[in-house]
Amino acid sequence: MKGFYSLLGIVYMVTTSFYWSPKNVDIKNEISSKKIERLTETKPEKTTNTLSSSAELYKSIAFEEGHELNEEVFFKALTGFENLKKAGLLSQDSHLLTVCDFSMSSNTKRLWVIDMNERKVLFNSLVAHGKNTGEEFATNFSNTNSSLQSSLGFYITDATYNGDNGYSLRLLGMDKGFNDAAYKRAIVMHGADYVSEEFAAMHKRIGRSWGCPAVPRDLTKPIINTIKGRNVLFIYYPDQNYLSQSEWLKA
Repeated sequence: MKGFYSLLGIVYMVTTSFYWSPKNVDIKNEISSKKIERLTETKPEKTTNTLSSSAELYKSIAFEEGHELNEEVFFKALTGFENLKKAGLLSQDSHLLTVCDFSMSSNTKRLWVIDMNERKVLFNSLVAHGKNTGEEFATNFSNTNSSLQSSLGFYITDATYNGDNGYSLRLLGMDKGFNDAAYKRAIVMHGADYVSEEFAAMHKRIGRSWGCPAVPRDLTKPIINTIKGRNVLFIYYPDQNYLSQSEWLKA
């Protein structure tokens, strides 16, 4: 009989060992909740760190006082620069970023060539927009041949050549529907006499191209020889259609 009761005791212990008390369930739920909380906290931290890193990079660049590139424009240019690298369209060693801010007056130095490794501005220059893009200010953009308008977006610089406008740099448009016809349209960087402060003083604006980002004659070779050979050029304007659709601006 005594053995029978001992057997019952063992059975009871075995069967109840699989039972979770409400207290154990609460502890398990609490642990799970803390794990979820930690995961939730981690994601925003990563985004914050990325933004902080971009802001620190911007602040470390030695812009000339009064000639700073807009911070938000820089962030957009940097996003495209990194995405083009991830896509394998740029070398991982690529460190030159050229930005044209076409939201600014054409009478201001709205082109920057930045060495990202050295954190310094190599060139800050006047740059022309297309004849049908606007007068002093750019307003209209096109990817269509013979439109005589500038095209928005990211470009990769290609080879140089000597043409009707002298020493020139071919540009490969990377934004489908916005500038990918650049090569066929012969949208290139070249020098022009009408891109000068003297011309602006006489005509109240610098001259305009047929859609090319034309630069001053004396800076043509220095700028082109610096950025040629698969580097990034970003032509910016706050066009919401472009900003919402460009695949290179997606974080």
